[in-house]
Amino acid sequence: MNQAETLRDILRTARTIAVVGLSPSAHRASHQVAAYLQRAGYRIVPVRPGAGTILGEPVHATLEEAHRAAGPLDIVNLFRRSETIPDLLQSLLAVRPRLVWMQLGVHHEPTAARLREAGMTVVMDRCLMVDHPLIVGG
Repeated sequence: MNQAETLRDILRTARTIAVVGLSPSAHRASHQVAAYLQRAGYRIVPVRPGAGTILGEPVHATLEEAHRAAGPLDIVNLFRRSETIPDLLQSLLAVRPRLVWMQLGVHHEPTAARLREAGMTVVMDRCLMVDHPLIVGG
């Protein structure tokens, strides 16, 4: 299966997306993308320091905490600066999403290579909200 087919399969069958760096501010890109994904039928699991709720979902401080609370995370969508991505490697390996999606401007090839070696699909420097309808067909 090629990358396009793999992404289509994952996006069509995924149910839960952890959004790391999800902002409570409706004006931020992370909030807009997560709201779009909710409208598209996915369960959003906010991951950021602090407490409370975002988009009606409880906020979790870490990916591991999100995984314990929400169950399997099909996709992890990263809204973090590129230089912070290596700090997430062990957590990503621990929760093992099928897809790790790094948003526009976010990339870290050494981390992506390790995730791919562990069997995960990785997308870097692309917007899930823009690509989603193109990939799933609507």
